[in-house]
Amino acid sequence: MAEAIRQRLATRALGPGQRLPSIRAFAAAMSVAPATVVEAYDRLAAEGVIRARRGSGFYVADGALPPLALAASEPRRPRAVDPFWVSRQSLDAEAATLTPGCGWLPPNWMPQDALRRAIRAVARSDGAALTHYGEARGSATLRRVLQARLASVGIEPSSEQLLLTSSGTQAIDLICRMLLRPGDTVVVDDPCYFNFLALLRAHQARIVSVPMTQGGPDIAQFEAVLAAERPRLYITNSGLHNPTGATLSLQTAHRLLNAAAAHEVIIIEDDIYGDFEPEPSPRLAALDGLTRVILIGSFSKTLSASIRCGYIAARADWIEPLIDLQIATGFGGPGQFAAETLAQVLTGSSYRKHVEELRARLARARPRVAARLQRLGITPWLMPRGGFHLWCRLPDGCAAVDVAQAALADDVVLAPGDVFSAAQSAAAMMRFNVAHCEDARVMVALERAMA
Repeated sequence: MAEAIRQRLATRALGPGQRLPSIRAFAAAMSVAPATVVEAYDRLAAEGVIRARRGSGFYVADGALPPLALAASEPRRPRAVDPFWVSRQSLDAEAATLTPGCGWLPPNWMPQDALRRAIRAVARSDGAALTHYGEARGSATLRRVLQARLASVGIEPSSEQLLLTSSGTQAIDLICRMLLRPGDTVVVDDPCYFNFLALLRAHQARIVSVPMTQGGPDIAQFEAVLAAERPRLYITNSGLHNPTGATLSLQTAHRLLNAAAAHEVIIIEDDIYGDFEPEPSPRLAALDGLTRVILIGSFSKTLSASIRCGYIAARADWIEPLIDLQIATGFGGPGQFAAETLAQVLTGSSYRKHVEELRARLARARPRVAARLQRLGITPWLMPRGGFHLWCRLPDGCAAVDVAQAALADDVVLAPGDVFSAAQSAAAMMRFNVAHCEDARVMVALERAMA
């Protein structure tokens, strides 16, 4: 009984000052004698975890919450399918380690010369760019650039509808801080970007998933989940879906928006892969007019993961509290140096040429890597229109988690399917980054790991 209470505290199901179940109610729920609950409550009271109020019951004591350990906040998973562990393996990889499971492009694929020129230009400009925090909404220059870029996909935010953030992840974190309370239900795609799952765990949300199809989420199941679960949020990728590479169809987009409006669900649309599309696909934010959809994005995939900067496009009355939250938690978003550097790159012709070269290079790499994988019996779920991910099914009898663990012996970091699946329904799937699969050692290690 005492351990059950400690677990509720660890997962934030109980908070300071909150009343515990009555002795009779808890005894009935756990099918034990009331005396057992009395003994458990007495022990917790002696430890200072809870306190009794005469005639009122037992309450969680102030300061009783242990530090929030996200990795321990839900049933333990194998290390190779824990999103925190997989992220750490990719981030901490040494130079000799191969990372076909990571979610970014190799350094030599990025526009390093353009970044150097932009950095030099900003360094020669007003000294405030080198030392200042930046405006509360973020650089006005970069926000104007973003307005023009978003207009090209049918989204036309005013200046008051844009906020710069330190990253795309921070953008989602701020929105969750504004809209979610512990225990609120959030819908995600299955599979989805695994850091969505990690971030929602940090906000103690209840996660419900909907299967992904090649044209977007399974819309019939999406509608049924919204009716049954009454979620607060739905989080998805627009453009090219991560990890599947799927593209949202216009028909699915309309039904999705109608269902969200009917059930008062807010949508966070992550557009981080939009620039990899050869032609723009439907954007929920464009169809919705930023009424119920919040668009977020960043440039870490196409420009630099080192010069961090994200953005939020949303209703103006939502941007105002988000500004306050960003000041409270980080005293503002990206520094002026980062924002002005990105603005320099984005306004020149070099970025357009860089993105065109990326698309062409990835268009050559995708079929080449897919053919090599197919020779090993690994089959792509679909051939995406763009981007650098291939969502693949392993041969019969191969468990992705076992393959990923075996590949580590050859210093190869993979991304097994269940990392991306809230329902743990992708045990035979794996995501490959085609830009990191060109080295012949990747296929050798894969073949050995599947043997």
